[in-house]
Amino acid sequence: MNKQHVYETNSFYWDTKGNECLGAIVLPFYGSFVSEEKCQLFGDVSGKKMLEIGVGNGQSLQYQGDRKASELWGMDISEQQIERAKQHLTACGLPAQLICSPMEEEYNIPVDYFDFVYSIYAIGWTTDLEGTFRRIASYLKKDGIFIFSWSHPIHKCVIEEDNRFTFNKSYFDDSWYSVSPDFCQGALTLSDRKLSTYINALAKAGFVIEEMIEETDDEIIQLHDENDDFVKRAKMFPVTFVIKARKL
Repeated sequence: MNKQHVYETNSFYWDTKGNECLGAIVLPFYGSFVSEEKCQLFGDVSGKKMLEIGVGNGQSLQYQGDRKASELWGMDISEQQIERAKQHLTACGLPAQLICSPMEEEYNIPVDYFDFVYSIYAIGWTTDLEGTFRRIASYLKKDGIFIFSWSHPIHKCVIEEDNRFTFNKSYFDDSWYSVSPDFCQGALTLSDRKLSTYINALAKAGFVIEEMIEETDDEIIQLHDENDDFVKRAKMFPVTFVIKARKL
């Protein structure tokens, strides 16, 4: 896996077709059928300093600003995403420090400073999970909270054939691969890491896990067409996971 190639491929995709093709997952949603309004992982954020990894269009930072967070910071690999976020937050009257950089790299972000670091469907893009978690730990105050969501790895192993769900790849295969999302031009480079890979990397970085969520929210799923393929999947197995961890 060539890190520079991954950076260039994925940043180009988000600079061009990302939002239009993949859409944006933003708070209060952590992903498909999981919400902060139900989970209440953040609690009261008034007066808290927040850093978002993978800021996207800025709507998740807006969510925190509307809830009276005292400082909003965000980073993203895509210059276009940073510009979208800047425009959105300015229109909302919310000041924010926005940084264009891969999450794996040092970019003069304050250390021992933030109450919360969070990432909504972005942390899985990292090419160095352990290094990224160590860096995130350095940004947090003691007992600071790290919350992140990502596509559940079991979901990426299953396909539907003849009205049955079957495994089409090994859960243990975390090799990097190129994929072109449906109806989109261009490619992304991804790795489907095991849940244990995330948990062990958190432990090595000095975090303790306080909560993990992988259940589909029944109230949310009832708002969708029960015949939708993705809804069928979510009823059978997790499609999103969320972890809340505290820095020791």
